[in-house]
Amino acid sequence: MTTARAYSETATGRIAAEGTAFGVLAAVSASHMLNDVMQSLAPALYPVFYDKLGLSFFQVGVITLVFQTTASLLQPFIGMAADRRPMNALLPAGMTFTLIGLFLLAFANTYALILLSVGVIGVGSAVFHPEASRVARAASGGRHGFAQSFFQVGGNFGQSTGPLLAAFVVVPFGQHSVLAFTALALIAVVLLTHASRWHASHRLAKKTCDAPTGPSHPRPVVIRTLAVLVILLFSKVLYMASLGSYYTFYLMGAFGVSLQTAQTLLFVFMASVAAGTFLGGPLTDRFGAKFVIWGSIFGVLPFTLILPHLGLVATVIDTVAIGLSSPRPSRRWSSMGRS
Repeated sequence: MTTARAYSETATGRIAAEGTAFGVLAAVSASHMLNDVMQSLAPALYPVFYDKLGLSFFQVGVITLVFQTTASLLQPFIGMAADRRPMNALLPAGMTFTLIGLFLLAFANTYALILLSVGVIGVGSAVFHPEASRVARAASGGRHGFAQSFFQVGGNFGQSTGPLLAAFVVVPFGQHSVLAFTALALIAVVLLTHASRWHASHRLAKKTCDAPTGPSHPRPVVIRTLAVLVILLFSKVLYMASLGSYYTFYLMGAFGVSLQTAQTLLFVFMASVAAGTFLGGPLTDRFGAKFVIWGSIFGVLPFTLILPHLGLVATVIDTVAIGLSSPRPSRRWSSMGRS
């Protein structure tokens, strides 16, 4: 038996024995939470900017468009680059972009500077998410459904907490109070530096012990599945971003509630989305990814159609139902091609 073979078998046994790396998984999930707390501050501040700068609803929509464009369209290119050449610095670098964008947002006094701020925050999101998801999968120890669900719930909890923090910190103390949240970015940088170092050592050991394998599906199946997923994700993100961006305006305009109350109710809605994401894990394990994906797309339809005809209390209940009926499958969405 050669030395290389002996090391390979030792590495394989060590990886199998390690199982799920809960510390690393908790680090990337907590960082996901902190990242999405900071990113959710921008849409939570829309009513503040709307009054301060006299923005139109169209201009508010453009802010969301700039963020979603940088956050979403850059992700596949960053993912492809990381596939070809893994870079350990990607995770802390992505969080650094978010920190810079948040700093700019605290002092944004013109519409152009707001667009620049959310664009930089979007770049941070684009860099963070694909690499953090990769680390979560590596730390799963084969429990991919649990790991992805745990990772996603961290992000959804952060998204739901952002409006609440904006309501009770940013609105009372002013726009500059956003600077306080840069401390969250520094904490996340420390956590992600630790996770990146673990992933680098794990990747080296796995590369030594893994034999090359061919693709598990024919190329046409992969292309068709990815095309369907891109279309579904586009429709889902468009819907959720629209609702998240204008929900506070709708509550204040239709029911005359205060900004703080509207932000609190936005938190209730986003918390229900987080709960729906958590439900996505066991639902996927029981019924399959295809059922959960299509159910999350069409499940919100009846609740959305009746939303404009409800009173305040019924509106809150209805939006909670929308969040709960929008679970994300915790396993890889590519399983649609075989489930």
